[in-house]
Amino acid sequence: MIRGKNVNQALAILRYSNKRAALGIEKCVKSAIANANEAAEKANVSVDPDDLWLKAAYVDQGPTKNRRRTRPAPQGRAYRERRHFCHVTVLVSSDKQDALVKADGKAGEAKPAVSKRAKRGGAAAAPRAKRGASKAEAVTAPAAEEKPRKKASKAASKPGGALRKKKKTDE
Repeated sequence: MIRGKNVNQALAILRYSNKRAALGIEKCVKSAIANANEAAEKANVSVDPDDLWLKAAYVDQGPTKNRRRTRPAPQGRAYRERRHFCHVTVLVSSDKQDALVKADGKAGEAKPAVSKRAKRGGAAAAPRAKRGASKAEAVTAPAAEEKPRKKASKAASKPGGALRKKKKTDE
């Protein structure tokens, strides 16, 4: 939601967002801005906080060991629940976003348009690829080589089912 945006724009998005985690992430972004200013002052480099942009922002799994709490349960019992914590990582950069794209050499290349299903990948993209491949094979392969296949019977699909069928035919 805030990756790749200007710091001021990201803070505005977080402030007016209706998500529960927005307040904590907003604090992390402000802390990252302060850390960037502090590091720039130590290196005798002038950095304008308004020119910073978010290079990356992600959340990783944090510690759960020794984070057990008890919750009251009916009939005098107690449920143990593990509290899950997380690590929020926010990378702030003063470099221009365009410079990063040009350094990779991908700015001049034109990419073909990709459908939403293909972007998602997985099962959503698989049926299309499978259909396209089967049509291409059907065109290149001659029709005489194809042999009709019989469907396997239910008895043959079970282990030992084919053996039972053979015994009956032998008798």
